[in-house]
Amino acid sequence: EIGEEKCHDMILGSPGNFTASKLKWVKENEPEIYKKAAYMMLPGDYIAARFSEKPQISKGGLSEGMLWHFKENRLAKEILEYYGISEELIPEVVSNFGDQALVSSKVAKELGLSEDVKITYRAGDQPNNAMSLNVLSPGEIATTAGTSAVIYSVSENHAFDKDNRINTFLHVNNQENENRNGVMVCINGSGILYQWLRNILSSGRDHIVDYEYLNEVAAQSKPGSEGLLFHPFGNGVERIFQNKEVLSGISNLNFNIHKTPHLVRAACEGIVFAMNYGFEIMQEVGASGKTVRAGKDNLFLSPVFKEIFVNTTNTTLQLYKTNGADGAARGAAYGYGHYKTLKEAFDSLECLQTITPQPALVEAYKTIYNNWKKAIKF
Repeated sequence: EIGEEKCHDMILGSPGNFTASKLKWVKENEPEIYKKAAYMMLPGDYIAARFSEKPQISKGGLSEGMLWHFKENRLAKEILEYYGISEELIPEVVSNFGDQALVSSKVAKELGLSEDVKITYRAGDQPNNAMSLNVLSPGEIATTAGTSAVIYSVSENHAFDKDNRINTFLHVNNQENENRNGVMVCINGSGILYQWLRNILSSGRDHIVDYEYLNEVAAQSKPGSEGLLFHPFGNGVERIFQNKEVLSGISNLNFNIHKTPHLVRAACEGIVFAMNYGFEIMQEVGASGKTVRAGKDNLFLSPVFKEIFVNTTNTTLQLYKTNGADGAARGAAYGYGHYKTLKEAFDSLECLQTITPQPALVEAYKTIYNNWKKAIKF
């Protein structure tokens, strides 16, 4: 009803994603709760407000809620007006870094803190994950593969996908005179599939197998898993398919050939293939690069998963000793003034491993990936 062209021009996406539509849902379905609301904030903003007793939200947070007008660098009042949501629900808007608020004297006393403690940084999970990897400049890419899998690329352009299969947020270091946007694809069925496999393979045992066991088992199968294909779409609809129901499951199963190693490796391949499917969409809108950074954690602990990722995406993978909490600490220190520049904040960031594509494996995975794409069932 607002119009796709108008939405793309303003918020680079659809208001049907994220916070804006959820606010509307609360208004329609829980009107008594909605009437009591004083402010609308993201969870991190709420935690900060409990410390400071000062409700605030960042520009980046508004962009993640589909409530930021990118072209005019302001609150997207048009979306609020359409939903009938009062602008008074939006608290003070602050930058991601800087002197945002002090911890209240009441809270400081309760927690045994100095009353001089400041709140100096806030960001969403994926922008913060990217920052923890020092992914701050156009063309730099971060990835993570936990419960869900994400590829996040920094762009200086107001990139969007006309089919709303990806999302664009203000990145943590965006400035009015220097665009820094995060273009993101998210796959819901990632680590949760690996967890599902772990639970299945633990059935009947006197202990739950660990993920290291799965990693070792996956290495016992060759690339392609002897033709076995796994589509990891069992955790709800996927945005890369325009929120359509896509069948999750296993194809080409042969009882005479396939054993546990094939199943586990096919799952790893399916997760990476789903990520690459989204990565191709990002590349269509100009968000691309040849080097991807990740924390050495979650699925990126698996040698097989790393091999599949590098050679399917045909990118160099750099693994770092960091995580989201580490990135948040660096961000807070920079916002406080402990570091004079963001570059200085990452001088101690340690790269643990660099993995480059192997031409023969790139060609092999290209064929396997194309077979996987052909077998996707809507």
